[in-house]
Amino acid sequence: MDATYNELTADDACTSCKVTQDKSAYWTPALYFVYNNGSSVIVPQVGGMLAYYLYYLDNVQAFPEGFQMVAGDKKRRAFNGSFPDEPLSSWPQEPTDQKWLSQRALGFNCLNYPANKAEPSLYRHEMPSKEFMDANCPSGMRLEIGFPSCGTGETDSDDHQSHVAYPNLVKEGNCPDTHPVHYPFLFFETIWATNAFAGEDGEFALSHGDPTGAGYHGDFMMGWESEDFLQQALDTCQNESGRIEDCPLFNIQEDSDADKCAFKIPEVLVDENVIYEDQGIPKGVPMQYGPEDATAYPCWGKDAAATVSSKASKPSSSAPSDYGFLDKASSAIFGENKQHSYGTSAQASSASEYSESSSAQASSTSEEKIAAASITASPSIDDAADYSEGKIVSTKYVTENGEVLEIAIEEVDVTVTATASQGSDDKYRRHLHNHKRHGGARL
Repeated sequence: MDATYNELTADDACTSCKVTQDKSAYWTPALYFVYNNGSSVIVPQVGGMLAYYLYYLDNVQAFPEGFQMVAGDKKRRAFNGSFPDEPLSSWPQEPTDQKWLSQRALGFNCLNYPANKAEPSLYRHEMPSKEFMDANCPSGMRLEIGFPSCGTGETDSDDHQSHVAYPNLVKEGNCPDTHPVHYPFLFFETIWATNAFAGEDGEFALSHGDPTGAGYHGDFMMGWESEDFLQQALDTCQNESGRIEDCPLFNIQEDSDADKCAFKIPEVLVDENVIYEDQGIPKGVPMQYGPEDATAYPCWGKDAAATVSSKASKPSSSAPSDYGFLDKASSAIFGENKQHSYGTSAQASSASEYSESSSAQASSTSEEKIAAASITASPSIDDAADYSEGKIVSTKYVTENGEVLEIAIEEVDVTVTATASQGSDDKYRRHLHNHKRHGGARL
């Protein structure tokens, strides 16, 4: 909670970034689905977080050692502007209104891979309704945030924001006279499988109690091995492919090695359940709908005072009795044998690289019920007698290493016999998923 540059870059510190020289911390709030009966569950991520270092200004300088900043405003609950944005030619020439610019540094990108439809980055600046997502976003939502790239040269400020500013066109343009230092345009992308909840009654909300998305925000702490190395990378790694593999300076580690990196969880958070909550979002963080700015609430939200606004209650919907479907969604995306935990990681990927969360994964209720039994090994896909009898129950499209993959999930019923320690001969019916991956167009 009080991490420093020296701690991030210590010799014995690992990184979940693919570039081993990058031990920076990248963070955004997680996304939850809140059922009409009040229970909530975290939305599965797809592919981890991507962090881009982009060149829009001249004479781009490396972030100094010890540098950190926050983008966005977690209190905001409404986007004040037209949709879509006004033409850039009509934007102010001077970046005097930083609130106006910071609102336009957020993006909620509706994904529709089957229709080959792509919204431009930073196209919409608040979360669309669930009805819109169900009808138009069958491949999920990509949440985006751009960080200020103009600086004073200082490593931090009291509010973690005043030492940086956006140029007048958010990504490019003119910097304020007070912020003459030019940094890379740091841009985070995280895809959430909102499509997994199509047809369910409820709403999506960010983990700080924001169902609008207007309060989306992000943190960055510079953790490259040195300022000099990052400057060398910025000056050298300018291949138009944008691939980290095309930079000769970078040491690229395998995903399996990156996945082993986990930070020590603070003692006060060890027993936290961030996967689901019976009422509201985890820790009782109050939902605040706006359009006024949200009010402050205690860090431990259970005892929070009345909030700015509330939403009329809806008829109760039937939430699942357990959340094992998250494991199924993860298996569909990452494979049966790959461990994956949900949520955003303290260290995510940089320079167009992938990483996954290192937070602990909770067991589902269904797993707990059969934990005492001695269960025979599940049959492999090859053991299934006839796959022609199965059926394709869903398809998913994910982007992996710059390639769009179509995953078809075929469901086949297989009976597995479990011999309980008490001598019971109960049988458990399970579903075997056959994952077929097809290469797609490279993006």
